[in-house]
Amino acid sequence: MPVGADLILHQEPDPENLRNDGAALGRVIEHTARRWNTPLAIPLMDLRLEKIDLLARIGVSAKDADAYHFTVPLDDATLATLCDEKAGSSCPGSTARDEALEYIASKPDLISAGMAIGPFSLVTRLMADPITATAMAGRGQAPEDSDDVRLLFQCLQAAEAAVHRSVRSQIHHGARAVMICEPAANTSFLSPRQLKSGSSIFERLVMEPNLRLKAVLDQGHCDLIFHDCGELIDPMVKAFAHRLHPVILSLGGSRKLWEDARLVPSDVVLYGNLPTKSFYSDGAMPIEEVIRRTEDLLANMNACGHPHILGSECDVLFVPEARDTILKKVDAMMAVTVPAKPLLKADS
Repeated sequence: MPVGADLILHQEPDPENLRNDGAALGRVIEHTARRWNTPLAIPLMDLRLEKIDLLARIGVSAKDADAYHFTVPLDDATLATLCDEKAGSSCPGSTARDEALEYIASKPDLISAGMAIGPFSLVTRLMADPITATAMAGRGQAPEDSDDVRLLFQCLQAAEAAVHRSVRSQIHHGARAVMICEPAANTSFLSPRQLKSGSSIFERLVMEPNLRLKAVLDQGHCDLIFHDCGELIDPMVKAFAHRLHPVILSLGGSRKLWEDARLVPSDVVLYGNLPTKSFYSDGAMPIEEVIRRTEDLLANMNACGHPHILGSECDVLFVPEARDTILKKVDAMMAVTVPAKPLLKADS
């Protein structure tokens, strides 16, 4: 299956308004699941919603939220407002997402899945310069010694609170699993050299917040689907797989899933990871190459024997001038089959 709700949404006459119409959005998500014959009803990968809802608490409008960044440490009153555990008002997109979950939950043959940005990835969208602050923290700078590092950890507190509120709301509205998207947890933000030298920055900024988030999901009897399409090193993959222990681990096209299988427990399903970000271009990714890569991925995953769902490396986004091209390639990807590895006889 692809993460393909955006493609199906844009087959509708007024897609932007449908984002804010819960029942209509639910029908789009249902259509997506049935279009590619999967019980997993994966919603839009709209990672703007938690930031919009978070900033609304301090009076930032939805239209200004995307461009809004914190540049200096927050005062105590602002931080307390951002971190308040009580649910606040939701933007139309968040409300529609929750209503769509209720719609899917009413379909007994579908599994209602939620969607949220990961805590660290939200931090990187809240700060004007998260890379510098992360590098300083990785070198051992403490919050009391640097305004940049202080703001980094304040934003992490606020981001965690926002994601927890979002996830709890989605569970309340029927989510049986939530896909947590943490693409910023990658080597562009987290220096492999610092990690190799013993820095705890990956632990503090990525693992600890996501372990706390996993506890929220466990408390709500909701499964974790963990997605990170960023550039990763092996210890990151191993930490996600073993310590977060998601039911599904979704990785980007730069990873070879059949090699990552050795890093992942046998009960964690690997998802992906065809390079669907290139499907819009026949020059970069002709349909023959899509089929070849799909065959190679299926053959390698079949050979290594690890549970695997063939899919996209990330969400497959609608591109106006390439809609038919993208759909044709996704359908070609889905049509490829490789004979299953013969089962061992019971007496062997």
